[in-house]
Parts: sequence; C-alpha cells; structure tokens
Amino acid sequence: MSPPAATIAARPSRRARAIRRRRIRAATLVAVALVAVGIVAAMPLFRKAINDLTLPLAYSNVIRQQAAEKHLDPALVAAVIYAETKFDARPSAAGAEGLMQILPRTAEFLAHRSGATTFAVSDLGTPQINIAYGTYYLRYLLNEYGGALVPALAAYNGGETNVNRWIAQQRSEGRQLSISEIPFPETRAYVQRVLSAQQDYRHTYASQLGYG
Repeated sequence: MSPPAATIAARPSRRARAIRRRRIRAATLVAVALVAVGIVAAMPLFRKAINDLTLPLAYSNVIRQQAAEKHLDPALVAAVIYAETKFDARPSAAGAEGLMQILPRTAEFLAHRSGATTFAVSDLGTPQINIAYGTYYLRYLLNEYGGALVPALAAYNGGETNVNRWIAQQRSEGRQLSISEIPFPETRAYVQRVLSAQQDYRHTYASQLGYG
C-alpha cells in the first residue's frame, strides 16, 4: 500500500538531504579548523604557563647585567636562583635571605670585600641587590676554586670549610672532587640540580638570557 501523498510531500527530497549533509560536514570542518587555530594560538600561553610552574624566570635583565659584570653564564645564575628559591624569595630556616639565599654574615663579608659602605641586611630583600650579591659570591667561589664549577656550587650550598675538607681528602687519594664524591646528600643533589637547570634555562630562555 502506497503512503499518503501528504507524507510523501513532507519527506525531504534526496537532493535536499544531500545538501543538508554537505552543510553539516562543512560546518563540522569549520568548527574543527577553528578549534585547531585556537589551540595553535594558545600554545605559547600554555608553554609560558608550564614554564612558570616548572622552570620560572624573572628579573632576566638584572640577571644578564650582573652575569656580564661578574663574567658568569646567565643561565648559571638563573639555575642557582631556581635551586635556591625557584624565584619565590623567602627567608630560609637558616636565616638566608632573598632570591639567591644569602646569609647575612656572608653578605656582610661580601660587602666588606667589595668595598660597599652603605649595606644593610634588609637590602637582601631587594631582588636587584640580592642578585648582585649572589653573583658576586658565585664569582668569588669560582675564583677560589680555579674556575671549577662543582666545588664552587658545592661551597655555595655546603660552605667553603666543608668543601675544602672534601677537596683535601680527595687530593690525598689522588682524585679531584666530583659530584659523586660530595658526602652531603643535600649538597650533592643541589649541584646536580643547578647543572641540570643551567642547561634547561639556556635552552628554554635563550632570548631572555641573551643567547639568541
């Protein structure tokens, strides 16, 4: 039995159905394309957000300036700050202050050594001053250890007295101090963290730190 004429009239024609399907496909493709464009456009923001959480960087101009003055690798300075505070300055339990965690007695020693006459411990809370003192101390340690990065970083974390003792012990056995021979687990991990972060900063922030 044939369907009523009204039902036949109500059904869309084959051509109309095909046009509708094409329109749906076209709209879907446009929507997918817009989503893809949005994702691509947002990727720099995603990368920045991820970097801010995992490998933050601030005061890049100060880092570059102080690194140049002290003949240091800017990525090394950033890596030390990362290892010390991850760019979130706060006093330590030992009383170290600022981004590069300078102890007041160390800062006073550095101020005397550098000829500063107006230094106050409270100045260590100022990022620019803290980075200036931290890089001065890092340069001093590198000079003390003949440019050797491992003992300099170890001393930054564990103190010169300890490092000098470790070096003397290694020399008595005919060896140089390596990361694996650092007795303090915290200092050993610190040196490894700084050296790893140095490479990460050099790669991730090449333009900000003056490499690009």
